[in-house]
Amino acid sequence: MKIEDSELILTPEGKIYHLNLTPSELAPTIITVGDPDRVQMVSKYFDTIETTAEHREFKTHTGTYKGKRISVISTGIGPDNIDIVFNELDALVNIDFEKRQAKKKLTSLNIIRIGTSGGLTPDVKVDSFLISTLGIGLDNVMHYYAKTDKIFNRDFARAFIDHTQWNPDNSVPYAVEADKVLVKKFTSEKTKQGITITNVGFYGPQGRVLRTPLRDGSLNEKLTSFRYKKKKITNLEMETATMYGMAKLLGHHALSMNAIIANRASGTFSKDASKTIDALIQYTLGKITE
Repeated sequence: MKIEDSELILTPEGKIYHLNLTPSELAPTIITVGDPDRVQMVSKYFDTIETTAEHREFKTHTGTYKGKRISVISTGIGPDNIDIVFNELDALVNIDFEKRQAKKKLTSLNIIRIGTSGGLTPDVKVDSFLISTLGIGLDNVMHYYAKTDKIFNRDFARAFIDHTQWNPDNSVPYAVEADKVLVKKFTSEKTKQGITITNVGFYGPQGRVLRTPLRDGSLNEKLTSFRYKKKKITNLEMETATMYGMAKLLGHHALSMNAIIANRASGTFSKDASKTIDALIQYTLGKITE
């Protein structure tokens, strides 16, 4: 079935609309970062850069690192942007732009997020590297898609809802596991593993109070005290669970690597967050090319 112009939006140059890329400009291994300025923090280590593209908050550099072709793409902040980026990444490899039809032979991408995150428990130290083995999504993006029963960990989500006495006016939380092969590949003595909350905002949804009071001021304490089969929530950020959900629905492999630059339990913040992020970039690139 042909995909209409209004659904698959291409530029006059034949590029996917938001990412501003042609299929040939995307590598099969992709690093995502939130901040567009962080793209160059990654690509400065590339041996070559063949493509640079930019549109709105979406910036891309494609090149090679130790002989491996890699694209690094900024997503901006939040689950809604992940919906845009992952659908367009999939379109670049799995839709024939000329015929405007899905290809018969589908391609699976490896997508690794290098992002910043805040720890929720004292043992998640500032400046550490944390691999998200499971994401709990507090956004509503995934609920717009069919066949999520195949990817959601319903028991985990129900336990979370019961423990937090979840506000029914909010989106229903969901839980999605990371790609197990990527988890194994990127794990070492330099990393720890944890369960990550993916939030829909930075202030109220993450329990920050400036001038507006919160409906549930104890939510972060509930997150910290939650346990499921001896597993606990370790950190929160704004993209991971949606990444994992979209990747699984589309047949891709995703992993979230977190640079812990703050700890909400201890009230501490990294003295040199840029150094920590740079160290995680180098670690991730090294693991990609092992």
